[in-house]
Amino acid sequence: MDTQSPSILIAVDAGTTSCRAIAFDKTLKPIATHQKSFTQHFPQSGWVEHDASEILDVQKHVLDTVIREVGAQNVAAIGITNQRETAVAWSRSTGKPLCNAIVWQCRRTTPLCEEIRASGLEDDIRHRTGLLVDPYFSATKWSWMLENIPSVAAAVEANDLALGTIDSWLIYGLTNGMHHVTDTSNASRTLLFNIKTLSWDPVLCDIFHVPEGSLPTVLPSDAEFGHYTCDGVDIPIHAILGDQQAALFGQGCFAPGMLKCTLGTGSFLLVNAGTNPPTPPDGILATIAWTLGDTTTYALEGSVFIAGAAVQWLRDGLGVITNSSDIEELAATVPDAGGVVFVPALSGLGAPYWNPNVRGTIFGISRGTTKAHIARATLNAIALQNADLVDAMRPALEEEITELRIDGGAAANDNLIQLHADFTDCIAIRPACLETTALGAAALAGLAAGLFTSIGDIASTLRKGQSVCVPYSTDETRRQREQWTRLVSALDSLDRTGCVS
Repeated sequence: MDTQSPSILIAVDAGTTSCRAIAFDKTLKPIATHQKSFTQHFPQSGWVEHDASEILDVQKHVLDTVIREVGAQNVAAIGITNQRETAVAWSRSTGKPLCNAIVWQCRRTTPLCEEIRASGLEDDIRHRTGLLVDPYFSATKWSWMLENIPSVAAAVEANDLALGTIDSWLIYGLTNGMHHVTDTSNASRTLLFNIKTLSWDPVLCDIFHVPEGSLPTVLPSDAEFGHYTCDGVDIPIHAILGDQQAALFGQGCFAPGMLKCTLGTGSFLLVNAGTNPPTPPDGILATIAWTLGDTTTYALEGSVFIAGAAVQWLRDGLGVITNSSDIEELAATVPDAGGVVFVPALSGLGAPYWNPNVRGTIFGISRGTTKAHIARATLNAIALQNADLVDAMRPALEEEITELRIDGGAAANDNLIQLHADFTDCIAIRPACLETTALGAAALAGLAAGLFTSIGDIASTLRKGQSVCVPYSTDETRRQREQWTRLVSALDSLDRTGCVS
């Protein structure tokens, strides 16, 4: 019989298209994983919904599968990381959703956001939350439910309404309705949470017509959020972090000025901004990274809409490559992009521009341009967009940004890592484990459960196996950066009619 103390950590990773569970040993090495997709619902153009009951069922299935593979008696703690901003409404009495969850990608509340901006309230909202008024965030989604779903409005009258993001919904379901809670990292993404007072803001709840009493209790990110029972074993849930904050933690960005970039369909940059609420520069968001005990750490955040999606477009839209991984070899056949600049604004420009009207542009094509030049320009564009975000964040920080920690699927591309180093003039660091979102949730759960003595203990564990690229800036690098800046600035000046303003 095994008499050793439990030492395995499990991350619940509730993503936008699938749910995963990953088990890590005490050295934070992944040892078991299971993943399953769930249904995406698109009831109208621009609308995106999920069935919250399906998400809970799928998450329980993958979690149970991994727990049984490693043995429930060996699991020390569970950490949860989740798609952020997706809004759920359910009945306290039945524990059932009152409608489909409205996903962070959904744009149905654009008119409400425009109305709020027109009323002159955005500056006050940004001061309280660090965010912009945008359909991306949760508050307008709950407003829409209360206005348009009769069962949600009726639940308010009956004092039966529970609101929450995906982490809250999962905790509620995994603990059999015992806990209606969230953590500060997720609360800070709702447009209802004051990141200075660390509480739900009555003024914001009034602006968005959301009943404060329906919102979850906000706890530190390393609190004990309840227990999950599998095969008769009660396993503590010791951590919650929104997915991008979890990646920041999983990259060991524990000191101010430490920055991570997650390369996926888009890319997300977060920089540790210390323990005082930062004033975000134009186009950049301020958010809460995590709260450990009584100490809250803040972050600045910028998002790029199209990163890996640009490579997918070369594959599926143009047929330039057969597999996404082919782009590295193709781009390496030419020394540079041959004067080609690709602005991959296939869904508009994200941070720091926030211009939804710009469309993708390929500039500088000549008769000598080949598909290899376009491939090289695509990799350049991914790195250049992120370099714009780094530059936008720098003035708001007391500490200089000198390192960029890169994760996500595209981080396997060596050339792309080097381009990030060159264009940002930072040392680019790639972790041994690219699953940093799940890793961050597991590491924080391990810290809360006492498997690690400090975040320094975690940092030393994470440093093992890292690879490093140093910046190599040349006249050509600087020329490409200047050319990119001129082109993006010109495109950003386009108004809604497509004419230069």
